[in-house]
Amino acid sequence: MIGVTPADGEIGRRVPGLLRVSAALSWRFVVIVAALYVVARVVSYLAAIVIPVGIALLLAALLSPAVSKLTEWRVPRGMATTTVLVGGIAAVGGVLTFVITEFSKGLPELQSQVWASIDTIRSWMKDGPLHLSELQLQEYLDRFVSTVKENQAEITSSALTTAATVGELLTGVLLALFTLIFFLHDGDGIWRFVVRAVPRDVRDRADIAGRRGFASLVSYVRATAAVAVVDAVGVGVGLYFIGVPLVVPLAALVFLGAFIPIIGAVITGAVAVLIALVANGAVAALIVLAVLIGVMQLESHVLQPLLLGRAVKLHPLAVIFAITSGLVVGGIAGALLAVPLLAVLNSGIRSLLSESDAHVAPRDVDVLEPQETGPPDVASDRVEDFGPEGPRTTK
Repeated sequence: MIGVTPADGEIGRRVPGLLRVSAALSWRFVVIVAALYVVARVVSYLAAIVIPVGIALLLAALLSPAVSKLTEWRVPRGMATTTVLVGGIAAVGGVLTFVITEFSKGLPELQSQVWASIDTIRSWMKDGPLHLSELQLQEYLDRFVSTVKENQAEITSSALTTAATVGELLTGVLLALFTLIFFLHDGDGIWRFVVRAVPRDVRDRADIAGRRGFASLVSYVRATAAVAVVDAVGVGVGLYFIGVPLVVPLAALVFLGAFIPIIGAVITGAVAVLIALVANGAVAALIVLAVLIGVMQLESHVLQPLLLGRAVKLHPLAVIFAITSGLVVGGIAGALLAVPLLAVLNSGIRSLLSESDAHVAPRDVDVLEPQETGPPDVASDRVEDFGPEGPRTTK
């Protein structure tokens, strides 16, 4: 009959099951992607706040064990926080002062070696396969000088932008330090306040998941710091025996770069190889490259499985995707925070899906000692067997 349409249920039965499932998955996928995009945009817009707070959380994970140990020795919480914070700042300031001093001492030698390398390159361009004349070399040099003069306005603008960036950096450092003080002094109280926003019936599970996540962060920061120290010492010893200048600054750079998994070691290692090439020649640069490869192999096959394996149970491909996403959203700081964030989310989600954590009280979770929650189905004694009749559940 004209104007009569089938009922919605009848239409649903006529739609193939594969199409219904595909449609349901598609709109859910679109919603998830849209939510992730909105979160990324908000984080990028508030990067001046999010990045200092994230760095403060990493530092809190590194320093909170010391504060807890002092409080166990009956030191007042405020005094313990002040002691650890002042000691940490003094240690960082001392290392930076030592690095800057060594860099200043080695800079004149590096400059002389750079000029010697330039003379060598100039001689090679004249007497080598290129056979360039003095007139041609001077012409190329004049072109370079004229290019710098023509782009003087852009260079000046970049310098001003750099000055503004330095101001923003100082503001971020102060914000991170201010946040770190409160995280160390009253981190547990801040977390309890945040958990109050969760509905009461799932509040304990969210509390446990958050504590598991922070425990994973503590273990990650400890292991990463240990790996960074080994990398810096290994590269520094190699550079010292090869005779590369600026050994201490380069080792410190390797130490900092080790906190960004995979790409950090590559970038800082490239700087060390470049300085060895300029200052000591191609043979020394190849030896430095061999040392870096050896240290990276030690890190990949021994240190990371041994130290980071317990802290971050993530596939290397997931780490690569996390670092790339962090670079797109927040630059170098985003790459630094991406893997710790992924580790926290991984541990928290595993806790939410684990049946064993359903019977654990939040006060029984030690945030300084991560515990293995296992995959979501470990606590279950049911095994699903797919036979000809379909899935069967056995005990």
